[in-house]
Amino acid sequence: MSTVTLRASGRAPADLAWERYADPALWSTWSPQIQRVEVDVPRLVTGATGTVRAGLLPRPTVGIPFTVLSVDEAARTWAWEVRMGPLPGLPRLHLEHGVEATADGSATWLVVRGALPVVAAYAPLARLALTRLVSP
Repeated sequence: MSTVTLRASGRAPADLAWERYADPALWSTWSPQIQRVEVDVPRLVTGATGTVRAGLLPRPTVGIPFTVLSVDEAARTWAWEVRMGPLPGLPRLHLEHGVEATADGSATWLVVRGALPVVAAYAPLARLALTRLVSP
């Protein structure tokens, strides 16, 4: 297993950056690898499950199931587990996210744990998404 921590800072207020996380319908507005999210709740809550439709092509073809492991609105943190395919035994990513207020806007961080090849492939896309998350 590998772990990588990514960080980004920007001018978006922390409440706005957090709202972009807390409302799964907004994920595709700042995360270019996500085309849409199918989830059973309108706002992140512990235990929520869903599918991220990912892909950089016009038609989202890859459905990635996920489970929200924890949400702390007051601390602006949350964690989820993503299964990289529909079959049991396939690689999983464990992702922990947070948003903090800064003097100039906000900062966000992400800790990704999983198999090295999956973490290495995901990190550049995640870095881009984090930068967009905290942009106005």
